[in-house]
Amino acid sequence: MASSPRSSIRVQHGTSHVAPLVLISVLLLSSARLSAGTRSLLELYKPPASARLTYHNGAVLQGRIPVSIVWYGRFTPAQKAVVTDFLESLAATSPAPTPSVSQWWNTINQLYLSKAARGSGNGGAQVSLAGQVADEACSLGKRLTLAQLPQLAARAGPKKGGIALVLTAQDVAVDGFCMSRCGLHGSDARAGTAYTPALVPPSGDAGMDGMVINIASMVAGAVTNPFRDGFYQGDKEAPLEAATACTGVYGSGAYPGFAGNLAVDRTTGASYNANGARGRKYLLPALFDPATSTCSTLV
Repeated sequence: MASSPRSSIRVQHGTSHVAPLVLISVLLLSSARLSAGTRSLLELYKPPASARLTYHNGAVLQGRIPVSIVWYGRFTPAQKAVVTDFLESLAATSPAPTPSVSQWWNTINQLYLSKAARGSGNGGAQVSLAGQVADEACSLGKRLTLAQLPQLAARAGPKKGGIALVLTAQDVAVDGFCMSRCGLHGSDARAGTAYTPALVPPSGDAGMDGMVINIASMVAGAVTNPFRDGFYQGDKEAPLEAATACTGVYGSGAYPGFAGNLAVDRTTGASYNANGARGRKYLLPALFDPATSTCSTLV
């Protein structure tokens, strides 16, 4: 399996140049792949009481963080809207009843960014969608290597200090993905992207809702541990981070085989834990609280 690329953010002494951070996530839509990926949520992780996720005195990302998207392969407008509405929902100004996506994001600011000695800005992190490009023809083919992903990310024209998302469609394979991981940023964090059979996806599209879980986990890791010397637990080359330290935990009372107590939409029967923009509902991962060594949930 190809080795994971290092973060493309570089800090150079004596200069303010910061290259974009490449964040990569893979979409799984076919029923066969979802069945294989179901293990990611069935094998739920609950941190032991002795687990410690600590701050290693490195930089974190703060201030405005522009996100650019590369849609690689065919996506319907409805599928794209699930992701773009999620990114919009992260903003504190996004109107949504509690518990909300913006409330989840503010937890990252409170638990992590506010306690960091070295940040790239002030007042927490504010994510915004900066642009999107599509490659429906899959110009690099339908089997990608990890080494090709930064090349694809560059097509989005990511802004300085920003994040580039490469999102691949159901018929595109990426070497090594969804065998050992389904998403990565510079620190090679892991996140599950499938639903257990008992959970109905909030948008009705398990692949897209799984992608949102993955994006949420990777963005959380990218802002709190962008250079592998921020907030993490374990091996810095394969760390557990803000969300991946709580993989599979979505609501209170979670345990192996049970995602936790979740809200249920009365109309669709979908399980969710966060409200978003335009009346959307999302299922977001719990966030590890370094102060208590527990997983903090919205519900």
